[in-house]
Amino acid sequence: MQEKRPFQRRTDYEKIQSGDYYDGIRRYYDQVAEITVIKVFSGEFYVSTQPGEMMVTILGSCVAACVRDPVAHVSGMNHFLLPDTQGQDGATLRYGAFAMEQLINEILKKGGMKSRLEVKVFGGGNVIRSSALIGDKNSVFVRRYLAEEGIKIAKEDLGGTYPRRVHYYPDTGKVMIRHLRREEDLTLINKEENAYKHEIEDRNEKGTEGEVELF
Repeated sequence: MQEKRPFQRRTDYEKIQSGDYYDGIRRYYDQVAEITVIKVFSGEFYVSTQPGEMMVTILGSCVAACVRDPVAHVSGMNHFLLPDTQGQDGATLRYGAFAMEQLINEILKKGGMKSRLEVKVFGGGNVIRSSALIGDKNSVFVRRYLAEEGIKIAKEDLGGTYPRRVHYYPDTGKVMIRHLRREEDLTLINKEENAYKHEIEDRNEKGTEGEVELF
């Protein structure tokens, strides 16, 4: 469900690397750039046919797919994390597949065609302080999923050890990426991503299916 919040003036969000992303405002109008900014958080996806929008997310170990049909003018972004840190079992892979299917199917419902999809994928950094290499597992998954679906990756920036801030401009397909190296960014993103990881694990223990929220 889309959260209705008043548009707010933001003149400095390019200068701030991660703090403004977690300020509780999901959607606002940037009067300087003259563009509507939509934030996509962990476990969410957003699909739009509206011009003049920019989707933004911050990724640590998580992966985001930016998908658009440039002919139908429909596009979207998701943000997901495979919940199992010990191995990619069937339940884990179903969670990632569900996140990708939800995004792609919603784009197709709005007039997109699978053969025309332009897909760009980002994230998968090994930023959670553990030996599980969660980012690598997410990167392997999204590449494999798209290959099995016969969808070519137009651009990717996956792996590494730093989180990323991703700005996606669906009108043109342009993506701007900033690798976040400040210690305060790493600490904040680790905190947020660990909280999301534990939330997924709690749902799995209770037998609740993985869900991706559309807003």
